[in-house]
Amino acid sequence: MNDKKYKKTLLAGYLGFITQAISANFLPLLYVTFQNTYRLSLTQIALFSATFFFTQLIVDFLCAKVVDKIGYRPCIVTAQITSAAGIAGLTFLPELLPSAYAGIMICVVIYAIGSGLIEVLCSPIIEACPFENKEGTMSLLHSFYCWGFAGVVLLSTLLFAVFGIENWKFLALFWSLVPLVNVYNFAVCPIEKLVDDGESMTVRELLKTKAFWLFLLLMIGAGASEISMAQWASAFAESALRVSKSMGDLIGPCGFAVCMGISRALFGKFSDRIHLPVFMMASGLLCFGCYLVAGLAGIPALGLVGCTVCGFSVGIMWPGSISISSAILPKGGTALFAFLALAGDLGGSIGPSLVGAVSQNAGNNLQIGVIAGMAFPLMLVISILLLRKDYRSNKE
Repeated sequence: MNDKKYKKTLLAGYLGFITQAISANFLPLLYVTFQNTYRLSLTQIALFSATFFFTQLIVDFLCAKVVDKIGYRPCIVTAQITSAAGIAGLTFLPELLPSAYAGIMICVVIYAIGSGLIEVLCSPIIEACPFENKEGTMSLLHSFYCWGFAGVVLLSTLLFAVFGIENWKFLALFWSLVPLVNVYNFAVCPIEKLVDDGESMTVRELLKTKAFWLFLLLMIGAGASEISMAQWASAFAESALRVSKSMGDLIGPCGFAVCMGISRALFGKFSDRIHLPVFMMASGLLCFGCYLVAGLAGIPALGLVGCTVCGFSVGIMWPGSISISSAILPKGGTALFAFLALAGDLGGSIGPSLVGAVSQNAGNNLQIGVIAGMAFPLMLVISILLLRKDYRSNKE
């Protein structure tokens, strides 16, 4: 294999996941600013996040039937263009339109389309490259979402402190350069077919496969385990250490993201010595323990440790679930990856909602809500146990 030939594809994939991290995590840093500047209510602001993930769900579903007809390259290039346009649009659409809220919402939908396409397409594009250690490569690829997540929080917080948060529009333009540069990378890099024409499983064939439904449960568990804690990490940091919102973001979400990235990078380096299902089950049990510690710890700082270490435990879940699924159904094609992304996003929507609802019903006790989230890593472990035999037989 000509490694140098596919390094361009790998670089494009890395920047693709960094772009997705920018899309998902930059706007939430500006919620308070939007509330003060544009007089937006908390209900309106909450709809930004809901719209982002709902748009991704729609894109995930449509990709199952559309991408193979159009082709990977036009779709992934479109993903970079829409991501850049949506992020850059934040600098002028709120003032250009009569309603600032409508302007921001339009930008959210545009870059959410790009983020959804990236989520569905980047993994199969890299999976189709003839790398020897695909499980390790997939884990390393997904680690760049974590580095992008941490980078967005760290650099944005630093620049806000130096230049003032009122200059956030210049930072939006800066972040839009990442997908803009990646348009060229995806336009020229080699992109192979995941499955030869006519050999990919149809959606109907996937739906009739028993393992496919376990894949969906696996991805729901992975998405919910990761996003539930990630979304509440800042609140944990603030309540545990009683620090400012900025410091809470640095200690909570940023610490979570760094631990998650370390987990993915380590597996990417040593995956040839590790049995993936065993590592996944161990990660699920560690995640279960982290939720338990965070939920029951009487010492606030100990709860924060459980929250941060949880980032390490969930690191392998999403990329590992994709690797296991593609190994068992190698002819699943784009439809399989689209449904996996759909299930992961569904878990990412259900998990935080459950934690929030239980917390509210318990008198706004976040620790009680986190205990309810223990169900998701348990779901993942059970799914792995049921799939382990199929995985072993397909790897031999």
